[in-house]
Amino acid sequence: MCGIAGFVAPPCERVDRRVLERMVATLRHRGPDALGYHLEGRVGLGVARLRVMDPATGDQPIANEDGSVHVILNGEIYNFLALRHDLAARGHRFRTRSDTEVLVHAWEEYGEHCVDSLNGMFAFALWDRRREQLLLARDRMGEKPLYYTQAGGWFVFGSELRAVLAHPAVSRELDLEGVSRYLAFDYVPDPHSIVRDIRKLPPAHSLTASDGKILVQNYWEIPFRPDPAIDEATWCHEIASRFDEAVRLRLRSDVPLGCFLSGGVDSTAVVATAARECAGIRTFSVGFREAAYDERSFARIVAERFATQHEELVVSAGDARVLLPQLGGLLDEPLADMSFVPLYLLSRAARRSVTVALTGDGGDELFAGYPAMAADWWHGEFARLPQGAWQALRAVTERLPFVPEPLREFIHALKYGPEARNQALIGGLPLERHTALLSREAREALEGFDPYADIDSVLAGCTTNDPASRLIYRYCKLYLAGQNLANADRASMAVGLELRAPFVDHTFVEFMGRIPSALKLRGFSRLKRLLKRALVDRLPPEILRRGKQGFGVPFGAWFRGPLADALRQVLAPDRIRAGGIFDPAAVQQLVAQHVGFRRDHRKT
Repeated sequence: MCGIAGFVAPPCERVDRRVLERMVATLRHRGPDALGYHLEGRVGLGVARLRVMDPATGDQPIANEDGSVHVILNGEIYNFLALRHDLAARGHRFRTRSDTEVLVHAWEEYGEHCVDSLNGMFAFALWDRRREQLLLARDRMGEKPLYYTQAGGWFVFGSELRAVLAHPAVSRELDLEGVSRYLAFDYVPDPHSIVRDIRKLPPAHSLTASDGKILVQNYWEIPFRPDPAIDEATWCHEIASRFDEAVRLRLRSDVPLGCFLSGGVDSTAVVATAARECAGIRTFSVGFREAAYDERSFARIVAERFATQHEELVVSAGDARVLLPQLGGLLDEPLADMSFVPLYLLSRAARRSVTVALTGDGGDELFAGYPAMAADWWHGEFARLPQGAWQALRAVTERLPFVPEPLREFIHALKYGPEARNQALIGGLPLERHTALLSREAREALEGFDPYADIDSVLAGCTTNDPASRLIYRYCKLYLAGQNLANADRASMAVGLELRAPFVDHTFVEFMGRIPSALKLRGFSRLKRLLKRALVDRLPPEILRRGKQGFGVPFGAWFRGPLADALRQVLAPDRIRAGGIFDPAAVQQLVAQHVGFRRDHRKT
């Protein structure tokens, strides 16, 4: 795992090594073990390396035999041993045991199609001197980030926004459309960013830069080819077998390794499978003093069942108070998932004993485990009511302070189309509500802009018309990649910890696309029934029986109590007014409603 950065200069432009060094320095938290640079002609490649595979000889950049191809990699290529064997048989010579080295030889052998053979989480940059071509590529599900821009004839890229902004040719101008997207989604979805003209390379895409031109291409899509002829028992057997292989691949490491354990089905599935291969594996859990948010009792059941070396961390409002002022430095792009705080603190604690940790990310998306997915069906039924009926229902829920916020959001979202409706359930503010928070100038600048158009753009790539499958596709492409995996990457890499997610192994995702959606989505009370049945012989009964809890954080209560003053200080009218984006009065109304227990704005 690493942080990568680089550039291609305009013709006749002088390349300054110090600029590349400054860019890489912003990523040192991602790779604290070694720095590496390659400059030739108009090209600069830099890397801050976290040594995980082949610590002794795998430093980057890595070149081919004659030095005409150089590569820098953030991430891991899990099937590199098989690729290495195949490429060696074709005459390629290897000098290291690193997974990174297979990339230069795969490029020589297959060109742009080299990404097709990769199983891993990765974002890499490869320069071919003979072709005078730069290739960027990002993994299929979006575990590893990659930003890029064209500015003043320069092409600049980096693992994080801060690395791109460290180049003097790049503008820091805020993108108001990015702000609107953030408010609508709780994050800025790919390929956009919060900075004007800086883009994210989307998952499963490659980019080639040559002669001042760039070409972005999609090299993979989530397939849906359901096979109704196969019975459920056979599917369950195959789920267990393929999941085992995904976990085994992610246990390859030359450094200490463990698992994050929440006590939910997904992380328990990972621990149960990993414990078969690694006796006494380390597990790490986070909890809270607030009982409604604390899952440690379930995590202990799992740890005892599989005899793991278990560690717990309790996060308090005091911990959050200390960390909140640092969030701007840890997150260079806004992300409204407050689970970042406990995830960062857990990563920091785990990093003392391991360098790699496996997680259960992706299980909810693939197995339709979110209640909002089931709620989408109910929305469709309610939407058939006469318009006056649901408008009256909405008016009533808006006026009653004791209505649970999830129910209020459910009713409020009835007025939208199906895509915006479901988005309102899982996060973000509906368009009319977040527009009301903006300053007059910002509202005028955004007149006519619809952030939900991004959903239609994403769904254009979906290969099925089945509603449940399209919902799964959308969650994978937007919520998983844009929020959950981004959150995991930023929180863990801030302390140099590598997270690996077996559920998002692309071969497992492809396999899941063959299972009919009717077996995955069966209402609120049967979430992830298929996964539970597939692993029934290895999951503790207490885990099988428990309902969906999710990784909640008690910030709503904290902002009404020990963090209320911090909230008022951060959102003070003078600070809001100085930013010029939001309306101070509207923001103060939100704060007063929440702190005064009149409304629950913890997601706002």
